[in-house]
Amino acid sequence: MISNISITGIHTDIGKTIATAVLAEALKADYWKPVQAGNIEDRDSLQVQLLISNGANRVHPESVILSEAISPHEAAKIDGKKIDFTTFTFPKTKNLLLIETAGGVLSPMADNTTMADFVKHYQLPTILVTNNYLGSINHSLLSIEVLQNRGINILGIIANGHPNSSSEAYIEKYSGIPIIARIPFFKSITAVAIQQHAALLRASLLEQLKNVKH
Repeated sequence: MISNISITGIHTDIGKTIATAVLAEALKADYWKPVQAGNIEDRDSLQVQLLISNGANRVHPESVILSEAISPHEAAKIDGKKIDFTTFTFPKTKNLLLIETAGGVLSPMADNTTMADFVKHYQLPTILVTNNYLGSINHSLLSIEVLQNRGINILGIIANGHPNSSSEAYIEKYSGIPIIARIPFFKSITAVAIQQHAALLRASLLEQLKNVKH
């Protein structure tokens, strides 16, 4: 049975954290974001903790917290920190662990490493989060090729935000990777909204992921 899944994105600021919160609630999974850059008082892990049930026990502390809301490799220089993902200690849990990366697939983690390098190093199967904006087809297909060229197992795509059936169909057909869930644009991001949508997705997600091996 699969134990860890990375949640990667095609770009920055596409709603990956909200999508991960929905997935965590649907799959009764734990949440971990290893590297957080900026927004310390309202960082992603604190948001997820408020959005999912029993969040205090299911959201794990970051390995690295950086003060500036910029690329981690630059933020680390400002804070005088070194990021070496090979030294990260994964949270101990009996639950499925969802690991949210920062930015896009090839966003830097350190001076000479990317989010894709982190995912590859730990052989993490991944779910790719997309968002339908002009250029998202290109960004989605490029991200898929990068992951596949590294031998990373893509479990499926989450289409997040306002729907675009034409774009989504093209990405599925061209890549051969299925869209396993669609998450709408939430006018109000609340625990109730997240948990209600998670309940709608739970059965189909469990069915699609039940036979996946790590």
